Parts: sequence; structure tokens; C-alpha cells
Amino acid sequence: MASTLRVLPGIARTRPVLWGCPASWSTSSMTLAEQAWQLFECAVSAVMPGPMIRRVLTVDPETGQMKVRDRNFQLHHNVYLAGFGKAVLGMAAVAEELLNDHLVQGVISVPKGIQAAMESAGLNLEMRVGRCQERKATPVWDPLVPLFREMLLMPHSHIQVFEGAKNNLPDRDSLQAAVAIQDMAEGLTADDLLLVLISGGGSALLPAPIPPVTLEEKHLLTKMLAVRGATIQELNTIRKALSHLKGGGLARAAYPAQVVSLILSDVVGDPLDVIASGPTVASDHNVQDCLQILTRYDLRGTLPRSVKTVLSRADSDPRGPPCCGHVLNTIIGSNSVALAEAQRRAEGLGYQSLVLSTVVQGEVGRLSRFYGLLAQTAIVRLSSQAVTTKKEEDELQKLAEELQLTDLKLGDVMKVLEQAKGPICLLAGGEPVVRVHGSGKGGRNQELALRVGMEMSGCSGSNWEALFLSGGTDGQDGPTEAAGAWVTPGLTSEAASEGLDVASFLANSDSNTFFQRLQGGIHLLSTGLTGTNVMDIHLILLRPF
Repeated sequence: MASTLRVLPGIARTRPVLWGCPASWSTSSMTLAEQAWQLFECAVSAVMPGPMIRRVLTVDPETGQMKVRDRNFQLHHNVYLAGFGKAVLGMAAVAEELLNDHLVQGVISVPKGIQAAMESAGLNLEMRVGRCQERKATPVWDPLVPLFREMLLMPHSHIQVFEGAKNNLPDRDSLQAAVAIQDMAEGLTADDLLLVLISGGGSALLPAPIPPVTLEEKHLLTKMLAVRGATIQELNTIRKALSHLKGGGLARAAYPAQVVSLILSDVVGDPLDVIASGPTVASDHNVQDCLQILTRYDLRGTLPRSVKTVLSRADSDPRGPPCCGHVLNTIIGSNSVALAEAQRRAEGLGYQSLVLSTVVQGEVGRLSRFYGLLAQTAIVRLSSQAVTTKKEEDELQKLAEELQLTDLKLGDVMKVLEQAKGPICLLAGGEPVVRVHGSGKGGRNQELALRVGMEMSGCSGSNWEALFLSGGTDGQDGPTEAAGAWVTPGLTSEAASEGLDVASFLANSDSNTFFQRLQGGIHLLSTGLTGTNVMDIHLILLRPF
């Protein structure tokens, strides 16, 4: 796994930076790419798991009273902890510190390599801060040192760690973790409390297929759905129907113990039953919902016999639907928090900043057209070259409706662009889908960036700089070591000068290979695993020359 030490794009490769730009760099001398990097890093830093946990969970060391927002729980050395997701290592470390000796046992399932990545990130960060202090410089990353320190469990921790789900895919290691979590939950009594920590990636890290379905069969089915463009909601509906622990299964296993779930959302709209497939939330889906999804993607005729068996008996399951009256589910962080911090930082850099939408979904091909057309329209208005035509604005509105950007107020955005006097930053967040057409290597963020780069080619020739960035807050875009990529209107000409045909790479779903080859890979966002996950960050920067 790539280290989080990387080189900022757009500059000579002599300025390695980790989670923040040096304070000695003035905002006026920063390139557009450097500013985009900084905004992305600020967004990710705002949703690091430690601060998220501390904001909602407190424990009085004298009385043993645990408070989660406005709910109180009396502890008496009776707490068990289960966790699964990309941000759970840091969540668990802080939770164990707060619970102290009230924690009896814990089991967490986290991504392969996350502990080594966090150790490396913390050491690199401390080294760079130390060098700045030797030079009597003030690094802006100094406050991040304790954040990385608390991402790791204490020595002699009561929490057992399983690493698995390499490249976001369930495997035997994550299955072993799920079995350990289930065994612990099933052994609890009415006197116990199960603290459940959930974040993005939890579905792949908690696979517990109902026999006779095998892990391989379940993985193949979800993969076939994903490459056909199934939404996260559709994928999780199928996963829940085929799992012991999803769809309220973990809550049922823990009954009659009290269950408290702290959830870092990675799903548009923060629906509790969808995040990590809702292990502590009763499912309201039935077999007919599953069959409709499978029919929609033409998969009913290819189902393994084992899947048909489980689905045929699901509605008559003698266990009945899980009762979740003993559960408190609490969202502790989301994409909105990350976007708000990026907006704040953009304004500090001198940008007039707008959050377009926090519910970005849809197919990347259509979304790239929306972002590309929006950038072109914005530049026309900012340049006072002409008033954009009604045709362009109508297309933007139709795209927004098609993409279900329900919180986008396009008219207000156009007014801001008309009245703007300086640089503009347009932010959005969510999780679009990509249809895989070939055997290449890539992810939704890199493909979105590549497609937007093609769409933005019409922005060339103006007196405004433009940049689009798309990055996954978890640091891993699909089965690659990049979080995403950034592009400018000159992308296609830059690619052509190096003999790279953008259309051919897109036809093979090979965006990562394209960006690796383009200008030595400087357009890639190579952060390494970040230890958190609240979906994706999209941003458009517009700045006059």
C-alpha cells in the first residue's frame, strides 16, 4: 500500500508534503493544483475518526456513566466492542481510551494494511514536523500529529484486530472476523452493552453468507451487479438478504444486550439501513425487492442454486424479522462535515465558495457532462464574454434532475456566478457509479475526472484557469492505490502530446493506467489509506490568470 507521503502535483518533485501545505507557501504563490490538494486534505482531516467519536461519546470516570449525545448508559465493566469499516481502527482506539477498564473484549474488522499505513503516516508526519521545528518554521500539520497517534490501539489492547477485504472485496480474512464478531455477540446477556462502530467499507469487512451460499458465490453476484451499474442501495439489499449479520442480524445476535451503534456515514442521505448494509437496523426489504433488482440487471437466470434456496425461504424464516428496540443508532459524521470544512478553507484562500450538492449519485458519464458543462457555463459568465444560452441552462437543469441532485439550487448558482468578482470554488459530495466496459484498472473518481477533463476542453482559451478534482476520502479508489485524480481543460492536448488516446482508455475502463502514464502520474491523488471514509469529494476551482 502506498505511503501517505507524496508530492504535490503541478510543481517540481522536490517538495514532499503530508496532509497539508507548508505555512511558508503563501496562498498567492500556490498553483491551482496545490490549492485543490489542500482543500481535499482539509475535507478528509475534518472527518478523522478520533474527533468524531469524542464529539458524541463521553464517559465519566467516577460514576461510570457513558453518554451518547443525550442518552445515558450505566457501565460496570460490561462493555463489548465490535467494529467493521475503513475508519474503525481509529474509532476503536479512541473508544477504548474513553471506556478504559469498562471494556471487557473487542473484535474489529479493518482493511488489509491499515495498521501499517497509519503507523507509517504518523511517523512521517512527526518527522516532517520535527524538521520544521529545527528550522523554526511553523508547520500547519502540527495539530494532525495527535490525530495520527490516536489512530492506533494501545499496547495490550483488549481489542482483537482482523485485517482483510483487500481492494474492498470480502475474503477469508474478513469472513473470519465476522465469525468472531458473531460469536462474541451471541454470548452476551441482558447485563451487557455492545458498542458497535460502523463506517464505510463495512459490508465487505463483515461477510457472513447464509449457507448454502458461499463467500465466493456472494462475492461474484455482487460483483456482477456492480459492473452493471447497480447502486449501493441495490447492492446492499441483495447483501442483506444473503447475510446472517446484515439487515439487523448483528442486533438480533446480541439480544438481549443493549446495543449502541456509532456510525460514520458513507452513503448519500445517511440512511441507517444502507450504511454497511445495516447490521443493527431492521431491514424493510423482502424477497420481491431482491428479485426485482436481479431482473433489472438480467441476472435471475444465472443465479446459483444456493442463492435461489436462501431467497426462497427468506420470507418464511422462522427467526422472523430482527427486533431492534434494544438498539441506539447514531450518525457521528458524514460527507457534509467534510464539505463544510473544505468550504471554510476555500474561503480562507480567497475563493467565493458554494456547496452544490451533498447527494451526488448517478452514472459518471452523465455526471461528467454536468460538471463539464457547469465549468464552461461558469467561465463564460465570469469572463463576461456573453450570457449563457437558455439551451445550456436547460441542459444543466435536465442533468440535475436526471442525477437527482435534489438539493441543488441551480438558479442561485447562476446568480452567484454573474455577480462574482474573483475566484470561485464549487464543491459537491456523494458516490456516483461507473459501468465497467473493459478489463482495465480504475475507479469511479479517476474515471469521473478523466471524463470531466474531456468535457472541459471547451474551457480552453479563456482568461480563467479551471481545475476539477474527484477524490475518495478513504484514499482508495476502486482496486487502485490512488484516491482519485485532478484535471484541467488542457488534459486532452497534454494526452495527445504523449501519444495517449483518452477515448481508448475510457473504452477499456482503464483510467488509472491513463493517469499513471500521463506526465509521470502527477495528476493522481496518492494519499494512501486515510483511516476514514465519507464517500467522495468533487471540486471545481476557477481563478483568473
